[in-house]
Amino acid sequence: MRARKPWVLARLRFFGWYVRFIGVGQYKDIPLVPPAPLLSRTRLTTSKKFSARFAEAGDSSFGTGAMVGKQAGELALKAVDQPIPIMESTATNPNRTKSESQKRLPGSARAAQEWEAIQPAVKGRLFETAWRMWIDPIRPAAVRGTTLYLEAADPIRTWVERRYLEVIEQALADSKSHLTSVSFERPPEPERVKAPTAPVGPNPTHDFDRFVIGPGNHLAHASALAVAEAPSEAYNPLFLHGPPGLGKTHLLGAIANYLTLHVPELNVLYTNAESFTAEFVTALREQGTDEFKRRYRNLDVLLIDDIQFIAGKHHTEEEFFHTFNALHDAGSQIVLSADRSPDEISTLADRLSDRFEWGLTVPLEAPNLATRLTVLRHLVTEAGLEIADQDALTLLARRVQTNLRQLRGALTRTIAESSLTSSPIDTDLISQVFPATEAAPATQITPESIRQTVAEHYRTEVEVLTSRRRDRNTATARHVAIFLTREMTSLSLPQIGGLYGDRDHTTILNSIERIDQAIGDDAEITAAVEILRARIHSPGDNS
Repeated sequence: MRARKPWVLARLRFFGWYVRFIGVGQYKDIPLVPPAPLLSRTRLTTSKKFSARFAEAGDSSFGTGAMVGKQAGELALKAVDQPIPIMESTATNPNRTKSESQKRLPGSARAAQEWEAIQPAVKGRLFETAWRMWIDPIRPAAVRGTTLYLEAADPIRTWVERRYLEVIEQALADSKSHLTSVSFERPPEPERVKAPTAPVGPNPTHDFDRFVIGPGNHLAHASALAVAEAPSEAYNPLFLHGPPGLGKTHLLGAIANYLTLHVPELNVLYTNAESFTAEFVTALREQGTDEFKRRYRNLDVLLIDDIQFIAGKHHTEEEFFHTFNALHDAGSQIVLSADRSPDEISTLADRLSDRFEWGLTVPLEAPNLATRLTVLRHLVTEAGLEIADQDALTLLARRVQTNLRQLRGALTRTIAESSLTSSPIDTDLISQVFPATEAAPATQITPESIRQTVAEHYRTEVEVLTSRRRDRNTATARHVAIFLTREMTSLSLPQIGGLYGDRDHTTILNSIERIDQAIGDDAEITAAVEILRARIHSPGDNS
């Protein structure tokens, strides 16, 4: 830059910056480089080159400007060669603004501060349940450039990226932060440790004493008890099958609990087919199949519920085929359950169905009137109720003939109706709540009929149940429909998800668990579920 007078305005392109000098005497002690902590290795090298160049500038044609450049270059070179100072806090330098100190915070601390600042805005844009389930588990990770990095485990990370990322970024924009975007990074994987228990454990209340024996299940009870008392010596494998709600899960849980109590040295694992599949897929994705094989092939007793759900999953079938062979050859006990016999699972590989029939195959049939009445009396005793009109229980046992699970739900609904209307539990109340459903012809239950019945009950359309609408009435109707579909059909979680707008299995499982927990605690949900069960079984009844 040519010098035109003593008080020259010199512009030097320095590190891509234009540095302005007004007077040599006033600003001679100001270094021309940015604070050392902000310089990368590349910039440090570049700064030395340019500083040296300016320091060596002595051509008289540059005049006073050359002297400014030379002095500035010397100062810059000194600054570059100095060790990087420790970042000072706002307390050390009170003249530094809050925003400047924030920019100098470590990445994790800065991320925590930014995340805490936008949380109220994000929470205000979401339902409370959505916040608690998807956003609250998120943790801040780092700030890099203008991006706030968050971390969350799958499936939370995937779901938030798909549904709520725009909400978070909008809250960030509204906060007036210098950050402009949000991204996710996967948290570090925990050290692999062999799990001491199965991913799905048996219900601790499932034992042989609580199981009500009747003509339709006495053989299943006897064979399950024999296996529990002498694993690998009685029936191997033991295959229990029958429609939902007849006690298969109860018997498998009873075997697992019995062995854990009486023979704790045995390595016993209770799970279901969906959990087995999920573990196997995870092992394939993370290249941990060796650990998976060690976990399942070194067992003394393996119990798998709803084994029909592995049918058609070729890789899972292949793995279970080898697992079955390894356990059977080692003399380990195998107990399986399904909603139908092995030969009726059409998509199951023949070599697996043949092996399932090597041992004892036992069907469970619908309970008769005496069994249903006994179950009702047990439930009433456990609930601490006293019902003066014993004919009421008999009438209820006649009106609900499907399975024991629905019988339990029918009693829960009756108790709820009695509490809400302040009416005694008698035959009049039973007749009002369950009007002559025992005479109704058997009806084929389909996912479509369930959706239609639920939509009519909640005064909405079937299409709404499969949409992305999330108002309270729609969400409740959708949860109930998913719960009943799972209970009353043999569809897997992914199959049910496909019926309700291609929702993933995690969302479907959440809906099922939500309604399952609400039954008995929420009178409105309990009554709705029981009404819908009755209507689905008897579509002509619109009561």
